[in-house]
Amino acid sequence: MTIDTGPLTSLQLQSEMTSGGTLELSLVEAPVPDPGDDELVVRIEAAPVNPTDIGLMFAAADLTTLTANGGKTVATVPPAVLPRFAGRLDRPLAVGSEGAGTVVRAGANAQALLGRRVAIFGPGTYAQYRVTRADACLVLPDGVTAAQGAAALINPLTALGMIETMRLDGHGALIHTAAASNLGQMLNRLCLAEGIPLINIVRSAAQAELLLGQGAVHICNSSDADFVAQLDAAVTATDVRLAFDAIGGEMPGRLLAAMEVAGVRRMADYSHYGSTEPKQVYVYGALDPGPIVTPRAMGMAWSISGWLLFQLVQRAGPDVFKRMRQRVADDLGTIFASSFDTTIGLADAIRPDVIHAYAQRATGRKFLLDPWR
Repeated sequence: MTIDTGPLTSLQLQSEMTSGGTLELSLVEAPVPDPGDDELVVRIEAAPVNPTDIGLMFAAADLTTLTANGGKTVATVPPAVLPRFAGRLDRPLAVGSEGAGTVVRAGANAQALLGRRVAIFGPGTYAQYRVTRADACLVLPDGVTAAQGAAALINPLTALGMIETMRLDGHGALIHTAAASNLGQMLNRLCLAEGIPLINIVRSAAQAELLLGQGAVHICNSSDADFVAQLDAAVTATDVRLAFDAIGGEMPGRLLAAMEVAGVRRMADYSHYGSTEPKQVYVYGALDPGPIVTPRAMGMAWSISGWLLFQLVQRAGPDVFKRMRQRVADDLGTIFASSFDTTIGLADAIRPDVIHAYAQRATGRKFLLDPWR
């Protein structure tokens, strides 16, 4: 059974890094395959421009060299970084990590979803159509638009995944950097609803005001001269020993050092090895592309490691993931609501002037892609 009849073709945004040192963005038209028994064809109606999408599109390209050239947009990639991307050289990659739209074709075992609006994972949601497994979709509640459901997966599930990780690791509070981001605002609302102490790290007074207006209790501004004192007071007040960091650079070490100071204060007896309380920073982003720097003032009971949502799903198991997805569906209009201030089309997404706008990743500016615009 189908809704869109006849052969389908899909316009798709692709990114390719060449071995010659260029980054190329292009729009490619390709036929849409028929769905398998457990698959769907989704007509994509909205897809968010997430930091992970920007990272895939441009990698380490020099955006100051962006030019439109013969239907493509190209940029120079510094030769020194090419070895880091050996696995993707001369391989076009479909862009888009999530999106939402209407099921227009369904396999034999997925007929119940025909005509329903769903949110889906990528890759490849910067396209007009995408084939996906039915069990990987989030069926959106009646009345929820594609724009409202476009960002219903990655940020909401990441926020929930951080809470699940906190509990699996035996902690009761957490720190989050880049806290004024869309994800950070969701995590703040979620922690308030769950009664979880949360320290929000921001980088401007405007971001602090934004979170204060949303009920945040502990906010530390990394741009303030007394940031270390702010962090020290907040860590002491919350007894936090876990952080999720989107920045990298010096931030993980700063967080661990603050946790160590609070841990030493709680020690009954002095030890030159420092506090024995385990302290953990999970790094899930790289706003600072430089090396992660750690001081020695962290004691001997600490760890810095990477963190991804999909790693958490594997660790927690399918039942937990199912529960997380249901929580997103239940609170999509409240805790996990997203808003967008600018909508662009596929052709816009590869225009140099538009790229410079969305690549800034500015707080308060969220771009939505409509493949049919």
